[in-house]
Amino acid sequence: MHISLTPELESRVKQKVESGYYNNASEVIRDALRFWEKNEDLVQHMKLEMLKKRLAIGSEQAKQGKFIEQSVSDIIAETRNA
Repeated sequence: MHISLTPELESRVKQKVESGYYNNASEVIRDALRFWEKNEDLVQHMKLEMLKKRLAIGSEQAKQGKFIEQSVSDIIAETRNA
């Protein structure tokens, strides 16, 4: 498998190898992927919690008759970008 990295990411990988903690770039990438997989569930949970909080605020505002022009799709998009 061959991957391409941006110059910034390539520099960061090289720094990790030069630190002596990793023997080569492949180890850095494998470790980064393991970290990503372990934390993916946590990130999704955090996004879901943020969405729930926004919906609770919106629900309370609706009960008070306060409305704004923002769709559920807009709110979901904001959550994805957070």
